[in-house]
This record gives sequence, C-alpha cells and structure tokens, in this order.
Amino acid sequence: MAHSHNHNHAHGHDHGHDHDHTPTITRENERKVLLSFWLIATFMVVEVVGGLLSGSLALLADAGHMLTDAAALALAYAAFRFGQRAADSRRTFGYLRFEVVAGLINALTLFAIVGWISYEAWERFQEPSPVLAGPMFAVAIAGLLVNILVFWILTRGDSEHVNIKGAALHVLGDLLGSVGAVVAAIVIYATGWTPIDPILSVVVSLLVLRSAWKLAAKSLHILLEGAPDGATPDMIERHLLDKVPGVAAVSHIHVWSITSGRVLATLHVRTTDDADTQAVVQTVEQTLRRDFEIEHATVAVDWNPRVDNCSLAPDAAAATDHNHGHDPEHDPNTHAHHGAASCADVHQHGNELHRH
Repeated sequence: MAHSHNHNHAHGHDHGHDHDHTPTITRENERKVLLSFWLIATFMVVEVVGGLLSGSLALLADAGHMLTDAAALALAYAAFRFGQRAADSRRTFGYLRFEVVAGLINALTLFAIVGWISYEAWERFQEPSPVLAGPMFAVAIAGLLVNILVFWILTRGDSEHVNIKGAALHVLGDLLGSVGAVVAAIVIYATGWTPIDPILSVVVSLLVLRSAWKLAAKSLHILLEGAPDGATPDMIERHLLDKVPGVAAVSHIHVWSITSGRVLATLHVRTTDDADTQAVVQTVEQTLRRDFEIEHATVAVDWNPRVDNCSLAPDAAAATDHNHGHDPEHDPNTHAHHGAASCADVHQHGNELHRH
C-alpha cells in the first residue's frame, strides 16, 4: 500500500498515556545496591589478605571476583543515578540505556575474571604451592556468609533491571566461589591434596561463564533493539487480527526495549471502516499494553482507498468525456482534470493518523 508523506498527527491522549519515559527506580533499590557495594568492597580486602596468608588460589580468585562484584554494584548505582536524569532534546528517552550498557560491562568483566582464574589454575597445576587450610577455611566461611547476605539483599523486591541482575549474578558466582573455597579447605585439611584448590577454581569459573554469557546475550539483544520475548511482530499481528474487532490489516510492526521491562512499538493498522478508526486505534493501544506489556505504542493508520472514477484508465476516461459531448480540442484541461484532480482523493489514503 502506498503511503503519503502528508501525515496527519492527532496528539490526543485521552487514553491516559503520556510521554514520561523516566525509569521507575525507587530509593529502596538505590539503598540496597549501595549497602551491597560497601559489604562486598570491605570483605574483598579481608579475602585478599586471607588468600595471601594462606596461599589459596581459590580465595584469591574469589577476592578478584569480589572486585568485579564491587565494580558491578558501583555501575548499578551509577546507572540508577544517571537513569533518573530527565530526557532532553538530544536524548529523548533520557539515560535509560545506561542500565543496559552497565549490564554489558558487567558481563565483560565476568569473562575477564574467568580467563584470569583459568590462567592461575594452570600455573598452579604446573607448579603446586602449599596452602594453609585453617585460615583458608575461616575466610571462606566468612566470605560465604557475606555473599549470602548480599545476594539476599539484591533479590528482595524489584530485581528485573539488567544492572541489578548483573550485580546479583556477580554475587551468585562469588557465592559459588566461596563454596568452592570451603570445600577445597576441607579437602586440603583432611588429605593434604592441594590440587583441589585450582580444580575447584576452574569449576566455579565455568559456572560464572554460563551466567556471563546469558547476561551479555540479553544486554546485546536490548542494545540491538531486538524484539522482547513473547512480543514478536508475528505474534502481535496475529493477536490484533484475532482479538481486536475492526482491524483489517496490521503491518510495519517494530517492537523493542529501551531498557529491561520498558517496551515500545510502532505499527500500521488498517480498519475495516474508516469511521471507526479512532475507537479501533484506542483498542489496539490498550490491547498492546494489556497483553504484551507495551507501555508506549505509536499507531499509524492506513486509510482505505476511496472509490470514484479514478479507477478508469486515461483512454477510458477520454472516451467517456467524448460520449458526454466534451470536445478535447475546446477543453485541453479535460484529461488533467479527470486524470489528476479526481485521483487526488484516492491517494490521500496514505495519510497517517498518529495516536500516542
């Protein structure tokens, strides 16, 4: 269907939706991230000292992971602060994508720490070193308790933001690292077999790698403006045709996330009767919001073509004029009138009515 560039914008907001794209970030989220940061950063120092004193790679790896935990939490807090900044003329959606960028950085740091742990483990296999099981066990137990506390804090309430999930994944990986350190300390104390220390470090790094891959994939999907799960264009088209009376066709569907949980869409709709367009558009918006959690949809209307003598070919139109007694030699504008002016009405069906 051809679309005219003469758009008719109707900015009625009687359906109760506005253009406020600021994130719904609570002070509680900020407080729990900040508290988690200080807990992790403080114990990281303890774990570094414990790892150096005991000679445990598992503890040092866990301390390195805690460093990335602290960085992840700092990024999460910064994302909240920047995300609350109002939109301006250059960034019309504000700074919501900062969260997603922070989540991607978190994933990349997880990849880096996995590489570091694997390298150190290989070095330990090549040249084993003594490990003091007692100090290692005490520090590992304390680290496990701290990680459990921080993970509990982060998973309370709203935890759907990408950067909150990233920080929680960091802490979960660190928690598993603490479990590995505890197991390694027990085995070393009971048997004196020190290779268990680098072995468990590698096992933990593989678990962290899986979490990092998922986080990176989700962050990149949002940054590439991929369609959210459960809201693909095909699903939306079928749903609107089946569920919304008066919809004749749906096309040009684009759906994407600005950040985690903030879905937007644009689409074209053609109604069966132009007289019902306003009501149908409102129903489409409500359906998208209710069934697909699309908080902001821009619906462009494709008008139905108007039937008139524009359907006549130029030769047929000329023949009609001749039969009606019109002499083309006396009226040179006859063809222009019937070939252009009367068709102007038909081509107006490309006008678009934007409902926000």
